[in-house]
Amino acid sequence: MENQNITEFVLLGLFMNEDLKGLCFIIVLICYLAIFLGNFIIFITIICSHLIQQPMYYFLCHLSIMDLAYTTTIVPRFIRDLIAKEKTLSFNSCMTQLFTAHFLAAVEMFILVSMAFDRYIAICKPLHYMIIVNQQKCNAMVLVAWMVAFWHSIHQTLMVARLPFCGPNQVDHYICDVKALLKLVCSDTYIPNILVIANSGMVALVTFLALVASYIVILYNLRNHSSDARHKALSTCASHIMVVVLFFVPCIATYLSPPSASQNDKEYSLFYTVFAPMLNPLIYTLRNTEMKNAMRKVWLTKTFLIFK
Repeated sequence: MENQNITEFVLLGLFMNEDLKGLCFIIVLICYLAIFLGNFIIFITIICSHLIQQPMYYFLCHLSIMDLAYTTTIVPRFIRDLIAKEKTLSFNSCMTQLFTAHFLAAVEMFILVSMAFDRYIAICKPLHYMIIVNQQKCNAMVLVAWMVAFWHSIHQTLMVARLPFCGPNQVDHYICDVKALLKLVCSDTYIPNILVIANSGMVALVTFLALVASYIVILYNLRNHSSDARHKALSTCASHIMVVVLFFVPCIATYLSPPSASQNDKEYSLFYTVFAPMLNPLIYTLRNTEMKNAMRKVWLTKTFLIFK
């Protein structure tokens, strides 16, 4: 990866106020511990129980891995920089973080679409569920998610890496994000900004609309079910939509807006890098009786074996 003059970047972080940095350090550290513990418990529970054989939990297992990997790419460095004096990051390390973050976030988006598709088939076409959503098709959907995410992130990273960075090298963000880096390019960035909107912005928007549409269709198809079934489905969909909104709306606001309007990008990014991943384990487990039963069985068994 070639650049001009710039060999490292300085991440300015989220806040300049030292008091806010201390408070933010505590909050983000607690959030990351919750993300790590929650997703670890979900992952172990699913692979150690019969749930891994069911498509919904197969996708949930992948979602937990993506959440854990995605936040680990960003949050530990963010936590470190909140208390560190030196916040430099080499050019290649910055490009690596840019690629990894976009790749894992995109995989997570497409896994969410796969989960919505699974629920749509289960509710709207229950008699054909085992035929339409079998193990081979689940594997294929995950593979497609990885392939499309790789294309998205490698395109984004190579575009930024080939641009001339002549200084300054201070990134007004807590991560190496594409729009923050484009502000440091010493050439016209009109085309790169259009490509960011067409790539990241449209990926986030189309995925969000697909998810919302799937939930609308699911709720519409439940109109003839009993009131208890409708209430349960509405409650579940409402909680899922809340996480989807927390993740996608800030993404869309960040990547679909023109450069002149991107004043709160790093504040928006807290929602999809910290808060939404923290809520995912809660939303997909605490409202799920089958998952809670499996957690009790797996972890009580492990505890019994440890103290036996």
